[in-house]
This record gives sequence, structure tokens and C-alpha cells, in this order.
Amino acid sequence: MKRAGELTAFVREVVLPAAPDKRPRLNRAAMRFKLVARRSPVHGWGIFAGEEIPARRRLIEYTGERISAEEVVRRSVRPHVYHFWVGPGRALDGAVWGSGAEFINHSCEPNVVARLHGGRIWMVSLRRLAKGEELLFDYQLTGREVVPCNCGAAGCRGVLNSMVW
Repeated sequence: MKRAGELTAFVREVVLPAAPDKRPRLNRAAMRFKLVARRSPVHGWGIFAGEEIPARRRLIEYTGERISAEEVVRRSVRPHVYHFWVGPGRALDGAVWGSGAEFINHSCEPNVVARLHGGRIWMVSLRRLAKGEELLFDYQLTGREVVPCNCGAAGCRGVLNSMVW
């Protein structure tokens, strides 16, 4: 059985950083264009273009605490998970030191894609984005758990998963 101090540390370090009521905070230093956070019709909070953005441009770096696969499992008890895999057994946890990119919602018809460049993850526009348009990324989840999708895209595949094993 966990002692009270251990439980408190677990709540403080694991559960609270990704609490369901967490409001996005955009790190201006990680952004290349003006972006704004607001409520999304897709899910909870979203990130929106604060200005017109050309195609194929870096928008915002996905930042977070670098953690191991074991720590990903431990933190997966959260109600909201912001893990981005960067290599075998390594991930970024956007809930801790995140730039705000962790609030980019999923769509089966995305307008941004993640690109690894110089050891950093950048969210890059796939096409011109209009001012006020929500940034949307295909999460392409893999794993045993099938996660339903409600993105509303015409070509919605019905799940966030690209592969289930």
C-alpha cells in the first residue's frame, strides 16, 4: 500500500499536470506564427491559427518532459494523455513543460503533420491555413485499445487508431 507522501507525489507529478480542466498555455518561444487557444468543436480545447499561415511552414514545436516507456505506462492513468513518441522507448509528455501543441486535436483529415528535425518535433502546415482555422493532426494511434473518433471529417475512419494489434 502506498504511503500518503507517495500518493501525494503521484497526484502532483502524474495526475494534475493533465487534469481535465487544464487550460492551454501557449509558449510563444516555441511558435513561428500567431496561434491562439480556445474551446474547440472537435474536443475540449484546441489550437487555432491567429493569422493566415502558408503551406509547409513550421507552426509550433511539440515540447514536453522526456520520459521512458515505463513512465508512459505509469502516466497513462491520467484522464487526458499528451504523450508523443519520439523513438523506441522514448516519449515527450506535453502535460509537463508542453508548448501548447499538445492541445492540437485529432482529425482523420488533418491540416498539420509532425516532422522530426534536429531532434525536435515540429507541427507543420500541410496547406494554407486561414485565420481562425483549427489546427488538426492525425494521431495515428496504435495499440490494443480502439479509441473512437468524433472529428466530424467527411472521411472520418471512426477511430483515432491507424493500426490495432
